[in-house]
Amino acid sequence: MALRVTVWGENVHDRHDPNVKAIYPDGMHETIARAIRAGVPQSAVGTATLEQPEHGLDDARLAATDVLIWWGHTAHHKVADAVVDRIQARVLDGMGLIVLHSGHESKIFRRMMGTHCSLRWREAQDRELIWTVAPQHPIAAGVPHPLALERHEMYGEFFDIPPPDELVFVSSFSGGEVFRSGCCFKRGKGRIFYFSPGHESFPIYHDARIARVLCNAVSWAGPSTSPMDTRKSIHSPTNWFAR
Repeated sequence: MALRVTVWGENVHDRHDPNVKAIYPDGMHETIARAIRAGVPQSAVGTATLEQPEHGLDDARLAATDVLIWWGHTAHHKVADAVVDRIQARVLDGMGLIVLHSGHESKIFRRMMGTHCSLRWREAQDRELIWTVAPQHPIAAGVPHPLALERHEMYGEFFDIPPPDELVFVSSFSGGEVFRSGCCFKRGKGRIFYFSPGHESFPIYHDARIARVLCNAVSWAGPSTSPMDTRKSIHSPTNWFAR
């Protein structure tokens, strides 16, 4: 049975910022969706955006979603509380949730964490090293150690979240800051993964190494096929990752 994935993108920068449009002409959500289609066998991947009715996330769409990926930044306040309520209910009932980059301040992530989810940041061209601190975790499978991003925005501690159930990645930056950049949580029957890379001004989601993390996370967050809940990462790399 196909793993049903919905990639939600705010789709504001993508449409209105010429620099972002040049990097992501089809939108960040479509770039992420292509990576998941290529890297997760037997997946059925669709997209939804803020401007759609009910933000593209009505009851029927969420009921047909096994894993929801969320990217937002400037329009968190425009997301309807009723939509947040139904996403929360689905996560508690077993839907996986992957929150990316500035989605840390989204209504749904704050709701699931119960904190402000604030952090330190510096929008500059820092070098980020993403260190794997849980090498046996399925999300870390096949990920270089460290994974170096030559230019990225700095996110730094203190990151106001509850202690993660599992910490997979920690990032360090050229300014000396560190950040818990890959965090796993369990809420009800659902699994949540927060992954910080993904500033819109850099081509982060075109990077095959980042795609590897996202594909592993989708497989990890999806519904269990076993009563022992022994979910694994994707079984084998595809040619997409070798490009």
